[in-house]
Amino acid sequence: MIRRLIFIFCILFVLPFISQAQLNYIEQGDKTGFSIDTYGRVGVDWNYDNGGSIGRRLNLNNMGSIGGRLEEQDYLELVPTFHFKPFNENDQTKIKVQTRFAVYSKSLSLFGNSSTSSLGGLTIAMPEIYAEASNINGKDLSIWIGARLYRKGEVHIADHFFFDDHSGQGFGIEYKNTRFASIFVSSTDTTSDVPPYFYLNIGNGVANIALRQRNVLVLEHDFQLTEQNKLTALFEFHRMGGTNSDPIPTIYTDSLDVNLNYSADHGFVYGLKLLTDLPSLGNNAYNTLAVRYGTDIANGGDGGHSKTWATFGAPDLDRLDYSGAYSLSLVDEIKLDISKKNNLNAYLIFTQSKGAANTKGMAKTYWGREVYNYKQDITFGFRDVHYITDKFHLLTEFHFSQRKDGEDPKYSYQKFSLAPTFAPTGEKNTGVRPHFRFIFSLAHYNDAASENLYSPYLQFVGKQKWGHYLGVKAEWWL
Repeated sequence: MIRRLIFIFCILFVLPFISQAQLNYIEQGDKTGFSIDTYGRVGVDWNYDNGGSIGRRLNLNNMGSIGGRLEEQDYLELVPTFHFKPFNENDQTKIKVQTRFAVYSKSLSLFGNSSTSSLGGLTIAMPEIYAEASNINGKDLSIWIGARLYRKGEVHIADHFFFDDHSGQGFGIEYKNTRFASIFVSSTDTTSDVPPYFYLNIGNGVANIALRQRNVLVLEHDFQLTEQNKLTALFEFHRMGGTNSDPIPTIYTDSLDVNLNYSADHGFVYGLKLLTDLPSLGNNAYNTLAVRYGTDIANGGDGGHSKTWATFGAPDLDRLDYSGAYSLSLVDEIKLDISKKNNLNAYLIFTQSKGAANTKGMAKTYWGREVYNYKQDITFGFRDVHYITDKFHLLTEFHFSQRKDGEDPKYSYQKFSLAPTFAPTGEKNTGVRPHFRFIFSLAHYNDAASENLYSPYLQFVGKQKWGHYLGVKAEWWL
């Protein structure tokens, strides 16, 4: 009886106040107080080597989607955003709280008939949850706090965010052409080869995995050189704390081939990016050239990603730090309209990285694992979009990738892709979605890549010089 009375009280007295409070925020004049965006891709593939679905991309290992993304597996993002209205109706401040949910299959299986409880089934991640106030009091000023995909430049046909991918959890402030952010990075993945992020904490007599927190300070500024040329300068400072300096019991040091104590470490990143509009070559034609150099623990950028905090290589086990480590990254992308019926997008990505160990070959990390202490990769490619009609487009791609890990031989491949595409919205634009694609890709590997199975595809089918992919895919964003 008491529970029923409480329920009736909530319905009659509490709910109206909650509803009214919500309406104060939801009513935004001609704007809604809630919006949702989405990005996703889904499809199936077939391979005539074994007559089944492989679900493996043809690209080289450790390159992610660099080298072409048409064979990427099922993926979904939902981005609900709540918009809040300032109390003063004349206040032009824009306020939002945004969350991003990502769903994918870790085992590369299809979405259909899969769930989070399936073996190797669906994984749910939340890369974004942050609050932002922008255009504060009508000024070009914004602040944000939380976890967000804080990045801009992307080579879309290689799914590669370059130069300024500062995604992570932290806070930031932007004023006119200047941006400052403080990102806090830690990792609990103790199976990873990313070496500096964890250590054994034996202060209480029990060997427990603990975290080394990294703080990344980011400063960017845009210089408008001319009407068509904008230069962005980038500076980062990375700082990671040390471990407990108390003596370590020999029971642990004798049984584990690891270093358990090491001091704090740091790193710097310097970069320049030049964006040039090319109006004579199309309404949306441009060229972007970006150069970035990272030192010490800030030499990250591998596996298809460009995050500088994902430290590459091994430390100097005499100094117990990453002094002398570096990474040089160069990216150039151009997009232009060849004619009213043809659009061309081409790119070049070059990365050379080295850890702090005194070798280009294999070296041990703090955790006792052996990793490559040097790598160099270069990829270039293009996509031509031919508008046969408003709704039928033809995508043609070519990619070349070459990678050298340590003192291993050079691995390389060339890939040609053909993708007849149905764009039901009927817009002649490279960014229009949804896309319904029929995809055929043909890849050729050099001897080293074939013999060492240096591709997700080769690891499935064995030593071959040629790779094939046939599939149908849908991709959308909103």
